[in-house]
Amino acid sequence: MEGIIGYGASIPRNRIKVEEIAKVWGADAPSYKKGLLVEEKSVPSPDQDTITMSVEASKSALKRAGINPKEIGAVYIGSESHPYAVKPSGTVLAEAIGATPEVHTADLEFACKAGTEGMFIAFGLVKAGLIKYGLAVGADTSQGAPGDALEYTAAAGAAAYLFGREKVVAEVLETYSYTTDTPDFWRREYQYYPQHGGRFTGDPAYFKHITGAARGIMEKSGLKPADFQYIIFHQPNGKFPFRAGEILGFAKKQIEPGWLVNKLGNTYSGSSPLGLTATLDISKPGDLVLIVSYGSGAGSDAFILKVTDRINEVRELAPKTRELLDKNRNYLEYGTYAKFRHKIRKAE
Repeated sequence: MEGIIGYGASIPRNRIKVEEIAKVWGADAPSYKKGLLVEEKSVPSPDQDTITMSVEASKSALKRAGINPKEIGAVYIGSESHPYAVKPSGTVLAEAIGATPEVHTADLEFACKAGTEGMFIAFGLVKAGLIKYGLAVGADTSQGAPGDALEYTAAAGAAAYLFGREKVVAEVLETYSYTTDTPDFWRREYQYYPQHGGRFTGDPAYFKHITGAARGIMEKSGLKPADFQYIIFHQPNGKFPFRAGEILGFAKKQIEPGWLVNKLGNTYSGSSPLGLTATLDISKPGDLVLIVSYGSGAGSDAFILKVTDRINEVRELAPKTRELLDKNRNYLEYGTYAKFRHKIRKAE
């Protein structure tokens, strides 16, 4: 049996409300909240980045897995906000958690599905018997240009998953990927903020790939929407996951447990992986879980998981995701937020 043996989350305690952003740009906050179904988002402190959040999330995953980090054979961080353009994030993470120099490490990018990309690879290496344990992290301190619609949702967070064959908390039953060349969102080298295709973000981008991957994996597995207890879709805003669920025949109650975006924002590579951590926090043995990521450019990864009895032994060993989301929040004014996110830049 191969699958997830440990998981963990990291969410900055800083928040900014939609009203605070809208106030600065003279925008209609109620229309943004209604249109996006987002009330506030997380903001990293100056000393928080993709690496620090990855370390925190990975340490929680190790606590739940109860393994020796020296036995980890691969470490992957998926992100579109790696701190360095040329210098890996994964090497820092591997050394910080106590992995040996023999570990295989790589940084991955594929917009918001880079996290599940790492999960796909780590799981595959474990299943093939090439490594004993593999660690995959989805983490981002995502960017949105001042005044752009993205600024209301672009957030920060990380989720980490350890894969192995023993002490499995969620068995991976099936995987599936769906990918096309659909450039709805991009950022070129040396550009600080991404650009997006506006009305193309929903169709033919998000919905085509989410539904394509979900239908593909259900056909492959022979399962139907009613067979799943929980569904996690990528969460660029609050409305898209529910709309995708409606198209596919899922009920709102299946999606809500992993739906974090209204209080968290879009954590890009951490989005669907963080939704999965929140779902594992409340799931019961035997539950079937479907997770489908989405990354612009464009593609989706899908996993079907079956929760095991071990979930009851490990969930309390590290902070739960909704506890991180709801406790000790520190609300920022726009000026402090702009300072933290380097939106005010010195002339060169």
